[in-house]
Amino acid sequence: MTPDSLTRRLFFQRSGVSLGAAAVASLLGRAGYGAVPAAGGDGTHFAPRAKRVIYICLSGGPSQMDLFDYKPKMAELFDTDLPDSIRRGQRLTTQTSGQKRFPVAPSIFKFQQRGECGAWVSDLLPHTARVVDRLCFIKSMHTEAINHDPAITFLQTGSERPGRPGIGAWLSYGLGSENDNLPAFVVMTSATRTDGQPLYKRLWGSGFLPTEHQGVRLRGVGAPVLYLDDPPGVSRETRRRVIDDVGELNRLRLGETSDPEIRTRIAQYELAFRLQSSIPTVTDTSNEPEQTWKLYGEEARQRGTFASHCLMARRLVESGVRFVQLFHRGWDQHEKLPELLGNQCRASDQATAGLILDLEQRGMLDDTLVVWGGEFGRTIYCQGKLDKNNYGRDHHPLCFTMWMAGGGVAAGTSYGATDDFSYNVAEKPVHVHDLNATILHLLGIDHRRLTYKFQGRNHRLTDVHGEVVRGLLA
Repeated sequence: MTPDSLTRRLFFQRSGVSLGAAAVASLLGRAGYGAVPAAGGDGTHFAPRAKRVIYICLSGGPSQMDLFDYKPKMAELFDTDLPDSIRRGQRLTTQTSGQKRFPVAPSIFKFQQRGECGAWVSDLLPHTARVVDRLCFIKSMHTEAINHDPAITFLQTGSERPGRPGIGAWLSYGLGSENDNLPAFVVMTSATRTDGQPLYKRLWGSGFLPTEHQGVRLRGVGAPVLYLDDPPGVSRETRRRVIDDVGELNRLRLGETSDPEIRTRIAQYELAFRLQSSIPTVTDTSNEPEQTWKLYGEEARQRGTFASHCLMARRLVESGVRFVQLFHRGWDQHEKLPELLGNQCRASDQATAGLILDLEQRGMLDDTLVVWGGEFGRTIYCQGKLDKNNYGRDHHPLCFTMWMAGGGVAAGTSYGATDDFSYNVAEKPVHVHDLNATILHLLGIDHRRLTYKFQGRNHRLTDVHGEVVRGLLA
């Protein structure tokens, strides 16, 4: 039975899969039960520079001109209107479309050139400033959507419309896992501001790919993954016998119906049995030395924080997980930006830099790709009333900054540039499709050849677009 010939009954059965089942299902590609595209023996099309990815997604849209995109000329233009020649009649969100003025709001934060590369970094990120020689900044990112949900969906799936696989699911499908006992794709979410933009499970979903490729979310409280513990009073030996007996019944049914979901279920029981020991092992940080906590910060000791997730990301990729996605909510500063952005940076800066240093000291940075960024940037003009020390910024898809580290990127470099207002790309534009094509390239995958046939068409992460940005490569 091919993926295109699945029945409506099978579709609805699959759409109701539990989180625990998803955790086990994501292992099936490694076990031979998932569809793997024609490529090299390990799923690659050519020699990879990176083996794994840690993707830090800052949900809400970090303000590029308050962090990395230094615009000193704006200080002279405080409270002047953004020139029409810069805005060019470009569309606005409903939050600022009714404003009569678009007053320029220069960043109040001090910038310094950091490291040997001389990258400009705001004082908001003192720890990141110390690792800039390991980073590759992309100053000329741009995207399609102007509102959060379509923009973050586009960043993660290559489409503004829900229903497409996330980038982690594509990599699970293309490369599988390096560890039979752990998922290929793991997700963790944290928030400094609990009122930040919501995150939907479809951002790490498998879309039209087989369900074994969807991301497995590790929870910050309680059991890391649901439905893996033995029921009260049931021993491991009893559990083993139950799995064996159920497996025999499922194999009889599989012989009668050839239903691929039954084959998946057989493997799920076996792998769930192994997950019961592998998940607690990888999530137990009690054996980490004191130096680890100094790198990531004391917040890393508290489960569910961004810092703890950075540490967990290192432990996961060290154990063979292919793709780890860290979502951090609360980067949407329409008002009180100096205060709120400062809070976000304090919650994430040390752990982000600690992750880079930890990977490096373990010899893993060279083949681990770290990606940092949000779904879009912010406007140079103020939303609402402008106060020199208290301003907000609206969404801005026309230019923003991301960075990558490790995994074959050109360390200590900056690629592209924006105009004096950090409003339009001035040099070397990089579209989201280009970024995704480059990420896949670093993993040894030709983005044009990683495809999946659905509804009569071969789909891919980059749709029909995207070019590898050679200037980002070492």
